[in-house]
Amino acid sequence: MAIQLHDLLAENARYANEFGEGALAMSPAQHLAIVTCMDARLEPLAFLGLRLGDAHVIRNAGGRVSEDALRSLVISERLLRTDAILVIHHTDCGMLTFTDEQLRNRVRDELGHKAHAVAAEMRFLSFGDLAASVRDDLATIAASPLIPQEIPVYGLIYDVRTGRLQSVE
Repeated sequence: MAIQLHDLLAENARYANEFGEGALAMSPAQHLAIVTCMDARLEPLAFLGLRLGDAHVIRNAGGRVSEDALRSLVISERLLRTDAILVIHHTDCGMLTFTDEQLRNRVRDELGHKAHAVAAEMRFLSFGDLAASVRDDLATIAASPLIPQEIPVYGLIYDVRTGRLQSVE
């Protein structure tokens, strides 16, 4: 059963009654931007020892440095003073379970040819090698004229079973 909006709004009312973070600055306190996966098992602030207001967290399927993620990084770095970037992918990622073509075919089979025509124009950025996907995203940032070369960019893999991070060179 789908979650009900009224239940979420009731939880929000409880949250708002105790909310004390309204004075946080727009710029992240730790000057950090994080690109990571939308997977519900990841809580990047918690596993990095950060708090609300410390970092920008850009999330998408696979934690890929897509055109839109790059757009967000440019805004974060140019306008909101972040000066370091983490790219964090994770073990047991759903993006390892399909190819872009398989997803396009599924869209065609389940949603029809009109949807397939739209999906045919999309890059879903699936991958078959976790460490290689991190290195590819680091290379995307390094190749972009929009992110200054002096900005440190780090690649990591988060293990969903242990909670540990591993550096990717």
